[in-house]
Amino acid sequence: MNLLLDTHAFLWFIEGSSKLSVQSKDLIEDERNAKWLSVASLWEMAIKMSLGRLHVEQPFEQFIPEQLEKNGFSLLPIRINHLATVAVLPFHHRDPFDRLLAAQCLAENFSILSIDAAFERYAVRRLW
Repeated sequence: MNLLLDTHAFLWFIEGSSKLSVQSKDLIEDERNAKWLSVASLWEMAIKMSLGRLHVEQPFEQFIPEQLEKNGFSLLPIRINHLATVAVLPFHHRDPFDRLLAAQCLAENFSILSIDAAFERYAVRRLW
């Protein structure tokens, strides 16, 4: 299964946070699943770091590649077909990052690993 991790799911997994559901942790650790992190999530994390709302122990440019490699995550670029999908999405949700993640899931036929039920309004398969 192809899983796109919402930003919080990625952060909670690498932190070992109890906020991550047991099912989500199991899905991420299941080697049969392909785990993806969107460039949109990297952008969101960079913004949160610049606002002082996210702190990591290493410089961003070191932290992200190490975590991707260490945890077997692949990076999902933002493609034209993803943006074309955003262009026709209804406004069920105003968060631009979540709208792009929803569009990527729809365009790539991925499931999203997220606590946010708003993804279900876009007919995205949400797991948690």
